[in-house]
Amino acid sequence: MPVRIKWSRSILLVACLGSAQASTLFVSSYNTSEVLTYDGGTGASVNNPFVGSGSGGLAQPVGLVLAPNGNLLVASDGTSQVLEYNSSTGAFVSAFVSSGSGGLDTPTGLTYGPSGNLFVSSFNSNEVLEYDGSTGAPVSTFVSSGSGGLNSPTGLTFGPNGNLFVASDINSEILEYDGSTGAFVTTFVSSGSGGLDEPPDLTFGPNGNLFVTSDGNSEVLEYDGNTGAFVATFVGAGSGGLSAPNGLTFGPNGNLFVSSNNEVLEYDGSTGAFVTTFVTSGSGGLDGSSFLLFAPEPGTWLLVACGLAILIGARRLRRRLIAHTKTTGKRREKPRFSSLFA
Repeated sequence: MPVRIKWSRSILLVACLGSAQASTLFVSSYNTSEVLTYDGGTGASVNNPFVGSGSGGLAQPVGLVLAPNGNLLVASDGTSQVLEYNSSTGAFVSAFVSSGSGGLDTPTGLTYGPSGNLFVSSFNSNEVLEYDGSTGAPVSTFVSSGSGGLNSPTGLTFGPNGNLFVASDINSEILEYDGSTGAFVTTFVSSGSGGLDEPPDLTFGPNGNLFVTSDGNSEVLEYDGNTGAFVATFVGAGSGGLSAPNGLTFGPNGNLFVSSNNEVLEYDGSTGAFVTTFVTSGSGGLDGSSFLLFAPEPGTWLLVACGLAILIGARRLRRRLIAHTKTTGKRREKPRFSSLFA
């Protein structure tokens, strides 16, 4: 019986990758000094608190990011540290960046750069600091105090052009820096543009534009991702109850999620229309929702690896069958499954 490679490969890939859509939403609960987790599809509270108050010294958490090893890094505002936790269990691992290391003073935003290093906005020292992405050792003061007018940096992200974009809270600007050297490039979004007032966080959306939470007027604003020109008030004040927005991120479904006081609100990722209160006030103990992070559920990377391995194995088998047919003129009978990976 001939091997039906296309059919087998498709079914196995769907089986492995179909469940890879599952995700977890991590939320910094600033007032309770906890990190909370919610089902990435429904917003239901899951195993909370995920990281308890005081674990590893955690106090007033803000920025969140996944490290290359899969662990969760949390900016602990109250202790001026970046703390590392097991992303599956929430168990404390280490003080990834200690208080004062490299000049760290009140970390807010966290992001990994193209170099694989960790970049941290140091709110009180008005700097962006760079650390080794694997060890947490200080590398450099990537953006010096006051460079380009930097004052009380909060959220930060690398853009599609490879440069670093930083929300400068006190002077209500979005500043752009060279992604390799940290040199100031331009004031990407000026104070007051589109109504910008005290931006806590920013992210690039699926359409390539920049989305910014404007805390002072309770809006989410959209800017051209290439020029910084104002595009639209993507989410207006009060939409869905939006008030004093903080962190924001696009979810796996393409929608925009915004922390608002003690809630996480969901908006259509294309239009900005209100969809639902994704996490309700007090759910899982939420009090003072801050920064947000969607991450694959534990085991998702294994599922992806499974799918890739099956694809590679099927291609190897197909080449063998073609070679065998050309040599003998006969089609080989169905082999054992283990031969796919030989």
